[in-house]
Amino acid sequence: MKKNQRIKTDPRTNLLLQGRLHDPFSYLGLHRELDGYVIRVFNPHAGEVALEAVQGDEIMQRIHPAGLFEWHGVGEPPRPYRLRLTEGGAQRLIHDPYSFLPQISSFDLHLFNEGRLHQGYRVLGSHAMQIGGIPGVRFAVWAPNAERVSVVGEFNRWDGRIHPMAAHGSSGVWELFIPGIEIGALYKFEIFNVAGMLLTKTDPYAGAFEMRPGTAARAGVEIAHAWQDGEWMARRDTWDWLHAPLNAYEIHAGSWKRHPDGSFYTYRELAEHLIPYVKDMGYTHVELMPVSEHPLDESWGYQCTGYFAATSRFGSPDDLCYFIDSCHRAGIGVFLDWVPAHFPQDAFALARFDGTALYEHEDPRLGFHQDWGTHIFNFGRNEVKSFLLSSAHYWLSQYHFDGLRVDAVASMLYLDYSRKHGEWLPNKYGGRENLDAIDFLRELNIMVHEAFPGALTLAEESTSWPAVSRPVYLGGLGFSMKWNMGWMNDTLSFMRLDPVHRSYHLNQLTFSQLYAYTENFALPFSHDEVVHGKGSLLSKMPGDSWQKFANLRLLLAYQAASPGKKLNFMGNEFAQGREWASRHELEWWQLEIGQHRGVHSMMRDLNRLYRDLPALHQLDFEQAGFSWIDCQDAAHSLLSFVRRGLGRDPGRTGTVDGATLFRRDTITASGGDMVGSGMMP
Repeated sequence: MKKNQRIKTDPRTNLLLQGRLHDPFSYLGLHRELDGYVIRVFNPHAGEVALEAVQGDEIMQRIHPAGLFEWHGVGEPPRPYRLRLTEGGAQRLIHDPYSFLPQISSFDLHLFNEGRLHQGYRVLGSHAMQIGGIPGVRFAVWAPNAERVSVVGEFNRWDGRIHPMAAHGSSGVWELFIPGIEIGALYKFEIFNVAGMLLTKTDPYAGAFEMRPGTAARAGVEIAHAWQDGEWMARRDTWDWLHAPLNAYEIHAGSWKRHPDGSFYTYRELAEHLIPYVKDMGYTHVELMPVSEHPLDESWGYQCTGYFAATSRFGSPDDLCYFIDSCHRAGIGVFLDWVPAHFPQDAFALARFDGTALYEHEDPRLGFHQDWGTHIFNFGRNEVKSFLLSSAHYWLSQYHFDGLRVDAVASMLYLDYSRKHGEWLPNKYGGRENLDAIDFLRELNIMVHEAFPGALTLAEESTSWPAVSRPVYLGGLGFSMKWNMGWMNDTLSFMRLDPVHRSYHLNQLTFSQLYAYTENFALPFSHDEVVHGKGSLLSKMPGDSWQKFANLRLLLAYQAASPGKKLNFMGNEFAQGREWASRHELEWWQLEIGQHRGVHSMMRDLNRLYRDLPALHQLDFEQAGFSWIDCQDAAHSLLSFVRRGLGRDPGRTGTVDGATLFRRDTITASGGDMVGSGMMP
């Protein structure tokens, strides 16, 4: 009785019952005492708990009506010991989670806290494993301002009292191995913080989630796909992308095509239907708009809540692997649109994760994006850098993506981005540059190019920030390429004009040559140009129907002939009439109309010409690959120029600066259509 009385008055008992016990391993599980051993188990749903023994189960004593049980013995029970729980008349055998010590190494925790853990997805999150031959799932999460963190799920009635986690000292990381739970079981984390707030959050490092509108993660889901793209990956390692054709087809997986009932194509169905189409059209790459898990279809994936999870809308992680593997075996690369600039306010996800501004800034002048209603990552926090760098590493290593199109880079670089005077805070030097974001982007690009030779990073950066696509060791940001938003805006602005006015604005087409080789530019006509009331590319063109199609043919041919790698959004290739709507598939029926079919055929021919003709891609990033024939014929709105390649063709060579031999081709562009004049002698 005295022993029971002492246990009842142990302060840890009350903390456990209140859901505030910071170190459950100090109290629960097996412990040595002066007169033997004790096992403590807390399960408020159990009517009886017994320790399994060779001589027969030993019933544990209930020492608190809330569900606290104890076993005492002189000898140490064999490990791993099992408990027999009786709940509602049913019995089940379990291994005690508190008999398995935490597994995460101090070195991994050190790297995580230093912002240098590039494979954090192997440490945090949920992972199926065996400890001492016992299968289960290890859970780990970062919540430094928590007093208690628990794993809750369908395996414990979503009750945060049953599986409190162990804290790894000052690292802020919590861990618990739960034996015997099913792979794919739904779970979240329950967080009781030092301010007394009780929160339920989904796992930031989860590899899979349940189907929306549910927001729970799936425990221990790992990629099991057997990759067959070794030949592609080996070629990519030594790919000379600077001088190779790169022509990307940007798609939104939910609206490229849909089933007659409006349901999505799966990743595997996309592989079946999209890959033959892309191959036939002559594109070199597919760029997927974000397929990271996100709660709202209308966000197109840019309001991401699962930075390590392929969205369950289109299938499983292995299904996405199958799609990418199939692309590679067909000779098609795949880029992922990746969103490290901001994250949504959803209460179940990253926002104020442990009740404090953990992934974001506390001050909204630094941490809240007014245009998008989203939080801005705190790039100066080491653990946030580990999170984002690990996310990039994950998509490239586990899914074999060939590169990342990094969204909204401009919003990361400037502290006053889309802010008025007084709505932002300057950096330590008084400037508007986000120094922490700059350091993060440089670290990102160094990591990608060192760990994944041949993989690319493409910046959506809309300002004149210098050296975006120059190496970090030369003072640049380190991206492989930058989207040429200036070229895109100027070109579309010119093409919108009635031809009678174009002679006064020819400089909009020639201006880009003043800066065209300061960066490695890609020329994009992306989804951003055909949404939010902007209309389709076709609808931007002036004139009657015939003139609209003629102008669009000119626009697409001008893009193909201009220096820079290429990107077009789905639907551009057949002149879709209406602007893109993510709720519906593309208007494929328009291919039955001659004018649309004509653009489609021309785009196929242009793609193949761009891919097969070295002069159109080998020197995209060098001044030597382009020269004007005439850029001043404003009266006729006519431009003519020469594109050059690196090839040596004995009958088709010329000299530039008396040194380098080139094969020379010329394409003449005018205000109504485009014609190729073939090889120049």
